[in-house]
Amino acid sequence: MLSRRRMLTMTASAMGAVAVGAATGNKAEAARPRRIPYGACVRVDPLQKELDYRAAIQTYCQQITPEGGLFWGPLRPTRDQFRFENADAVLAFAEANGMTMRGHTLIWYGTMPKWTDDIEGAAEAEHEMTTHIERVVSRYRGKVKTWHVVNEPIDDTKGDVPGLRPNIWLRNLGDRYIDLAFRTAHEVDPAAELVINEYDIECADGTSPKRREVFLKLIRDLVARGVPLHGVGLQGHIKGKYEIDRDGVYGFVSEIRSLGLKAHVTELDVIDYDLPGRIGTRDAIVAARAHDFLEAIFAAARPSVIATWGITDRYTWVPIWYKRRDGLPNRPLPLDDHYQPKPLWNVIDYFCNK
Repeated sequence: MLSRRRMLTMTASAMGAVAVGAATGNKAEAARPRRIPYGACVRVDPLQKELDYRAAIQTYCQQITPEGGLFWGPLRPTRDQFRFENADAVLAFAEANGMTMRGHTLIWYGTMPKWTDDIEGAAEAEHEMTTHIERVVSRYRGKVKTWHVVNEPIDDTKGDVPGLRPNIWLRNLGDRYIDLAFRTAHEVDPAAELVINEYDIECADGTSPKRREVFLKLIRDLVARGVPLHGVGLQGHIKGKYEIDRDGVYGFVSEIRSLGLKAHVTELDVIDYDLPGRIGTRDAIVAARAHDFLEAIFAAARPSVIATWGITDRYTWVPIWYKRRDGLPNRPLPLDDHYQPKPLWNVIDYFCNK
């Protein structure tokens, strides 16, 4: 565990360095090489149609992720149809701009097409899952070097301890569906880095410790069974009204490092639903939450990537679920809706160069 004195010393030093009260920098500074790559998920429509959006991705990112192009729903609308257009467009943009593309995600309970409701029994479920993974991973073999193989396997806390999240794979295959997904992806592309990805493990809200405990047990079991797991994704959809459980995050990352796994920050943003309306105050809290989260991770291990779920407040999932009651726009991401860097960007830039 980190001592309180060490935490306070690190916080004072880093917070001074990132100057979270104001955002600074220009495009030349933003584009300079970083020790840790910065990435963001991207939407195909503005990527193809909006110069400012495209320029922001080119300026700031070294990695990009299709926001939804590899989800089952858009990718496989019918049992026999695969539509790779969106993911292919993101990959083409990445390759044209010297970036890499991350694969998100092969197995997730969300955005499943209606036809999957008819999957019944272990044999059919295994066939559909393995067919999907083989088709997708083989298409991008050697080009997508990191896959989020299983996304959000832990259920939301309902009671004392959460379990595995119900989905069609758990219903038909039991918990071996996770092993099967990783082993299939590894067989198709043995060189790919395979990651398990989860949210809500960082806040001092009473929920995160339980989720960390269950998630860590799952990770230990996968490693013990020899499943080809290489990294753990900490999404970082931070609940802005809560402080970061820094000791808890530090302990979690220390444990996964001891298992020989790498840490990835995969979907960072700060949900500002309940934060004050005043922009300066709100942006400072958002930056401070991200700072404390990243600081605790770095104290245990350098992450392989720091990625946000979107780059600009103009395009973010947050108001879909967490629209502010005061009617003000959400500000969860490093660039504002006019593509200007905010204090959150200063924090990310500081840690990417740490």
